[in-house]
Amino acid sequence: MFTGIVTDMGTVRKLERRGDLHARIGTAYDTSRIDMGASIACDGVCLTVVGLGDDWFDVDISAETVSKTNVGGWTEGKRINLERALRVGDELGGHIVSGHVDGVAEIVAMADEGESTRVTLCAPEALARFIAPKGSVALNGTSLTVNEVSRCDFGINFIPHTKKVTTWGAARVGDKVNLEIDTLARYVARLQDWA
Repeated sequence: MFTGIVTDMGTVRKLERRGDLHARIGTAYDTSRIDMGASIACDGVCLTVVGLGDDWFDVDISAETVSKTNVGGWTEGKRINLERALRVGDELGGHIVSGHVDGVAEIVAMADEGESTRVTLCAPEALARFIAPKGSVALNGTSLTVNEVSRCDFGINFIPHTKKVTTWGAARVGDKVNLEIDTLARYVARLQDWA
């Protein structure tokens, strides 16, 4: 489990296809404190550490994960948001995030408002019903509050701090973004299906 509070911006150092996709991620994390098999959210995708170096970790990414996320668009040198798994006693500053990406949204508009940036995204139709004003979503692993919703489009505001400590400072119209809907919304919808 994660909180959606990004704690490092990593860099994709190497990509290799050998059955699944194999990636090496550069990080500022103290890798001596990362265990083999640990979970790290990489742009919101929960991935398992399969190799470690002084300032990097390796992950294997299945074809299923590539098909449901923006990982297929990763290139060497790309910056990605990173978060270590939540530990008992850690501060829950965002919301409960599983790292199981539901689909990919697209940035369709951006506008500066003061020092903040308002971003409009278009969610896949099948996921749009789970997104509500003032509800939570995880976008590229970042816990965010939804401002407004209009059918499949929804708006988010990025404050200067978020733009500085995550990859959101480099976001552009047309970017594909990993979207994880709020777990609570998922269960409420499932219960309604049985009513």
